Formats: sequence, C-alpha cells, structure tokens
Amino acid sequence: MADVNQGSVLPSETSPPVLDGLNATDSNGTEAVNATVAKFVATPEGTALAYGSLVFMALLPIFFGALRSVSCGKSKVAGENGCDYEYRNSSDMPETITGRDAARFPIIASCTLFGLYLFFKIFSQEYINLLLSMYFFVLGILALSHTMSPFMNRIFPANIPIKQYQLLFTQGSGETKEEIVNYEFDTKDMICLVISTVVGVWYVLKKHWIANNLFGLAFALNGVELLHLNNISTGCILLGGLFVYDVFWVFGTNVMVTVAKSFEAPIKLVFPQDLLEKGLGASQFAMLGLGDIVIPGIFIALLLRFDVSLKKNTRTYFYTSFLAYIFGLGLTIWVMHTFKHAQPALLYLVPACIGFPVVVALLKGELTEMFRYEEVSAEDAAAKEDTTEVKKKDK
Repeated sequence: MADVNQGSVLPSETSPPVLDGLNATDSNGTEAVNATVAKFVATPEGTALAYGSLVFMALLPIFFGALRSVSCGKSKVAGENGCDYEYRNSSDMPETITGRDAARFPIIASCTLFGLYLFFKIFSQEYINLLLSMYFFVLGILALSHTMSPFMNRIFPANIPIKQYQLLFTQGSGETKEEIVNYEFDTKDMICLVISTVVGVWYVLKKHWIANNLFGLAFALNGVELLHLNNISTGCILLGGLFVYDVFWVFGTNVMVTVAKSFEAPIKLVFPQDLLEKGLGASQFAMLGLGDIVIPGIFIALLLRFDVSLKKNTRTYFYTSFLAYIFGLGLTIWVMHTFKHAQPALLYLVPACIGFPVVVALLKGELTEMFRYEEVSAEDAAAKEDTTEVKKKDK
C-alpha cells in the first residue's frame, strides 16, 4: 500500500469515519452530490446502520489480526503454537517496527501524502487512478488469499491430494546465482488465489463497495497480524507521531482533502447510508480509513502479546485497549455527528488506546513491567539461536 496512514475528511486512510451527504460518493468513487444542486439527507435508521456497520467491520481485523499475531507471530511451521498455516514465504513473515522506524514514519507518511498531492495536481487523475487500481488489484489478491488461508486449511477436504508448487526466478549462475522471486504455494493456496482474483476483477470493473470492503478488511487484518511493534514505547512514539500528523494534515492544509477526493483505491471501509432505500446499489457512503484500524490495531495486538507473556491466563490489557478503541471510535462519530464537521479519528483513538491500558497498568502495579516488555524480530531471534548453538558446540 502507498501509505497506510494517509488521512483526510474524505476517503483516506486515517480519515474521519463518516462522510456526510454533501460529500457522498457513488460506487465509482466520483462525487455524486454537489452542494449547489442537492444534498442527500440520510434517515436516522440508515445513519445508525452505516455507523454501526463501520464500527463492527473495524473491530473484525483488529480482533482476529491480534489473535493471529500471537499464534503465528514466531511460528514458521504449520501447527506450531496453534498456527493453522505456515509462513513459507518471507513476505508473509511478521515485520518488526523499531523506535527509529516509528519516529520516521510520520515524516515518510507526510512526504508520501504531499507527493501524491503534487502528482494529482500535475498529472491526469484518470491515469494515476488506473495505475493505482492495477497496483491494489495485485496487492488485494495476495492479501485476501493470505487472509483466507487458515479457513481454507480447516475446510479443505482431507481426501483431495495437495500438490506443492514453487515460483522461482533467479539471476546469474553458479556461485553468483541469487533469488529474485521465490514463492511457494500449494493446491489450497491456488484455490484462495482464484477466489481472490474473482473479487479483484469485480473490484476493478465495478468498484463495488462490497468488493472494496473485502480488500480493505484483508489489508487491515494482514497489517495488524504482520506489523509488530517491538515494545510499548515504540507504540507510543508511533501513535503519538501519527496523532500530530493526522491533526496537522486534516486541519492545517487542504492537501489531505485534495488527495482523498482524487484517490480511488480500497484503502477505506465504506457502508451506504441509503442501503435501506436502494439496496446493494446504494451510493451515499459513510467511510472509515484503514489507518484508523491498522495503527491502533498493531498497538492492541502488542498488548495482547504482552498479556500472553505475563502467563496469568488473562487478557486484561487486550480487552482494555479493545474497549478503548470502541470508545474512541464512538466518540469520533458522536463529535462529528453533533458538530456536523468531519474529524480525524486518531485525535480520539490515540489518547484512548494508550491512556486506558496505562491507567490499568498503574492500578495493577505493572506499569514498569509493561514498558520493559520487548519483542525481537524473527531474524534477530534466529541469529540469537545460531549464536547459542555455536557457543554450545565450542564448549
């Protein structure tokens, strides 16, 4: 994805979760209502259904992504640590975010956002979105396939033989040979890829909101599962930096608004406010950016892994932060609905997701233990094991 934290008052990644009728978009992502022509007014039932559905959809990748980050975060073999699938490819392995990464992230995100703004100002929006559609078509297929993999493993008939495949591209020969692409998959993965490709074609051709949400949920779940913060301090740095980033770009400039209006990609979850009136062909959408899901989600997943490390058979910090996320998102919706003005969701989500668990840790006397908790990347863990084995052999 171009930038999981891009946000604005419209369809952006850390955008406010809702879009009122004045800015509603049709199923092709174009502006459907103009203030000088008409203004769509959602019914209370339609608004409640849209808001509730967005909150529910946001919770799914956070909850299941966090669980998958625990059970499979350090597992390389299927069945290990309760994992239903194995990470055969390096692209499927968790990536650890360090404090340095977290500090640089808002700067990189800002540069990416402003770069997109310049691109949309200089080049044709149509051609840029065509390239983005192709880019997210490929990413969406891979993300949705990876998301479906554990479920396919459970329902795949045992009497059907499973064949192994490998896609390998190398460069050079002999000792200078190096791998460019090495992707391993089997029969079950092929079925997942076929299903995902059908969804991808549906999205590219129709830009339907259901296809958009399938890709969006897959991106969010993969992000929560595979992006690992190495400690709580890193999480605070990342969320704090993106808190400032979100507020500045939403309230301080029109850059996010311009990019958000121009950007057509499954980087948001949408739900129609006129579903009750128009059914699946509805076109007036409420929206929630994926950054408002992934960024708090990886912090919540870290707290779940911290709960597991305590070995107390409780999930206190996970449930606290999960409820804090619901509170923060609900507060965002209430403020925007009350004041009729779009809000950057991280403005409310960051204080809630950090503040609630810290208060609980203070009350339980585990604050120091929480901030001392540290995770290592798979590469560092492997290197440490190799060093230990070498020392044992030397002895």
